Amino acid sequence: MNPVEQDIERRKGEIVAEVNALFHANMKFTDWDVPEADNALAAKLILETMQEALDGLKAKSDAGEFK
Repeated sequence: MNPVEQDIERRKGEIVAEVNALFHANMKFTDWDVPEADNALAAKLILETMQEALDGLKAKSDAGEFK
């Protein structure tokens, strides 16, 4: 394993925790902003939005923007 792989592997749990925290924070915002929110729909839409963001980052990475 090269040093970059070792570094990311070491921080993998932290990265996953941060992604989970972002999701849960957005769920809370929806609960605060929308009375009687449909949590299943909110979760679906938040996850779709997060996936769009990840797809955008992957496209930039594939295009060499992070070299």
